[in-house]
Amino acid sequence: MEVFIQQIVNGLFLGSVYALMALGYTMVYGIIKLINFAHGEIYMIGSFIGYFLINQFNMGFFPALVLSMVGSAILGVVIEFLAYRPLRNSTRIAALITAIGVSYLLQNIMIYFFSSTTRPFPQVIKLQVFKFGFLSVSNIQLLILGLSLFLMIALNIIVQKTKMGKAMRAVSVDTDAAQLMGIDVNRTISFTFALGSALAAAGGMMIGLYYNSIDPMMGYIPGLKSFIAAVLGGIGIIPGAAIGGFVIGLIETLTTALGFSDFKDAVVYIVLILILLIRPAGILGKHVKEKV
Repeated sequence: MEVFIQQIVNGLFLGSVYALMALGYTMVYGIIKLINFAHGEIYMIGSFIGYFLINQFNMGFFPALVLSMVGSAILGVVIEFLAYRPLRNSTRIAALITAIGVSYLLQNIMIYFFSSTTRPFPQVIKLQVFKFGFLSVSNIQLLILGLSLFLMIALNIIVQKTKMGKAMRAVSVDTDAAQLMGIDVNRTISFTFALGSALAAAGGMMIGLYYNSIDPMMGYIPGLKSFIAAVLGGIGIIPGAAIGGFVIGLIETLTTALGFSDFKDAVVYIVLILILLIRPAGILGKHVKEKV
């Protein structure tokens, strides 16, 4: 039972990172109905930016985190401009194939320039473990959870309280009507990609610090799991993505606690299949009828 409870606590920390990435998926889908499968690679590139800033310029974790988020935000805008914007009026399958292509392109570019070997992420924050009875929690885990919650709250404030957030909500409801009301749709979509990419970079740096390793393929599996989290919570719904991320983190760690660590990824995919069969709209999603 003690191990079981410990794994639940660990699942909350891991789930907070999945939640950050799932928010990027759900924001982009909510606005342009595109699954950005390159999102996991932006998460990976964000961790590499942080790695080089800390190693080459002796930066602290937080300055490197901010610059990593800025760099990844710019990358997200460039990807949207070059790869997705020309296909905005094309079929969804064309955009989906392009997203997969961008994902593999970024993977192979990073492998070409930095090799596929795993690199130790610099431990700029000294590990400390706190005991609460039989529970063990590290300062890095607390940092991950606290920073993730802070970024989620900041995102919610941006979406609900700012002018750009109102534009994002308007474009997600009706792009043509938003454009008629004077909203710059291209700028709004670019801002959404920048915001989602920045969150992914933060997740990549925190995971690099937590597991003490990064590599060019590190974004593939977390990217898929975060997509599953977004679907689980209700794709296109921001609170749903956050809930889905925590649920996926808990499922993964509880599977490990039950002695099935080799099958933890498979269990997450089984959850996706069940959700699509039982409640395809997700936990917070609503069934919407579309005219054909």
